[in-house]
Amino acid sequence: MYSYNRVHIIGYQTQPVELRQTPSGTSVTDLNLVVPYSFTGDNGEQIQGKGFHTVTLWGPMADIASQFVRPGSQLFIAGRLQTDTWEDQQTSERRSKTKIVALDMILLDPRDGQLPALEGASSMNHCTNRVDIVGNATRDPELRTTGSGQHVLTLGIATNDRWKDKSSGEDRERSEFHNVVVWGDLATEVEKHLKKGNRVYASGRVQTRSWEAQDGSKRYTTEVVADSVLLLGIANKTAMESVSADAKRAPAEPAASSDVEARQPVAAGVSVPEVQYTSEIKAEDLPF
Repeated sequence: MYSYNRVHIIGYQTQPVELRQTPSGTSVTDLNLVVPYSFTGDNGEQIQGKGFHTVTLWGPMADIASQFVRPGSQLFIAGRLQTDTWEDQQTSERRSKTKIVALDMILLDPRDGQLPALEGASSMNHCTNRVDIVGNATRDPELRTTGSGQHVLTLGIATNDRWKDKSSGEDRERSEFHNVVVWGDLATEVEKHLKKGNRVYASGRVQTRSWEAQDGSKRYTTEVVADSVLLLGIANKTAMESVSADAKRAPAEPAASSDVEARQPVAAGVSVPEVQYTSEIKAEDLPF
């Protein structure tokens, strides 16, 4: 794996779950989660609001959601960002929508119902919205200054997802292109050092915003608002000091395999199952 694309959110389902079946019989459904947020802006002002996220569930996960998820249910979702594109039949324009394809789902509500809202513990009553991306910059960063004097930078990062087609056994690959927004001093630093093709890590929150097009229609765009951007594959002076010091030491005698096995923290009589990285989703069910 040479790239990474993961999202973790905790939010609340806003509507009844509608289960669908693909032509091959695979279950699929879309959740609409609202995630309240609160963060401090560059000017020190506390900003509060809420974001809405479409989450697609496949297979048994979709079946479970249809049985147990109700409007108001709190969920944890771990997944990946995926952008679907299509041609508008009326205008022939290229349209796109970014969603979260769930890889894991945890139902968070107790069986006897949700606990009441916390008073005086706002930091423990937040939701989670976190995205981490490792990929390559698709273009040179673009830095501009807002009317209020704040620096803001836009950056494109590409990631790749690989899987094996269950029906044909062939390896498949899909590329995702992420819009990343960086604010403040970090924006100026990224613009100075990051170039097209560099390998980069970005971490922040996923955000969908809307605007009105010239024809009056409402358009949406999804982006990663990053609070951390790291240039990868570069030397680090502090780390290299330890690497150089350790390299001068004589290599230790390798331990016998039987000694290594004896030190493994595995309970007696328990065998470790082999992990199978296969998907239950059939290639013909995927919308691409």
